[in-house]
Amino acid sequence: MDVALLYFDGCPNWTVADARLRDALAEIGCGEVQVEHRVVSTPEEAEAAEFRGSPTVLVNGQDPFLDRDSPVGLSCRVYRTADGLAGSPTVRQLIGVLREAVRSSLDSRG
Repeated sequence: MDVALLYFDGCPNWTVADARLRDALAEIGCGEVQVEHRVVSTPEEAEAAEFRGSPTVLVNGQDPFLDRDSPVGLSCRVYRTADGLAGSPTVRQLIGVLREAVRSSLDSRG
């Protein structure tokens, strides 16, 4: 499983997202998975990465929290959680998308 965390310098939420991502990976028994950190610095980089705000989590190259109505660009991202809007997905949300990625990977192996 490939996991990446995209963010821009100065984002107040990327470290929270990183800690929650590591907690979620450990919770599902994938603590050995390395999280790739990618800094998005320019509008051109944001466009190329289809970066819809910081922080963005990619699992196997896909954004599991994608909202196509959100604009591409260097902005803070907002996530819908059970407790309302937040600057990062919750550990529970991350566990859900990571488990789904593991299941999909196992299913594709036959």
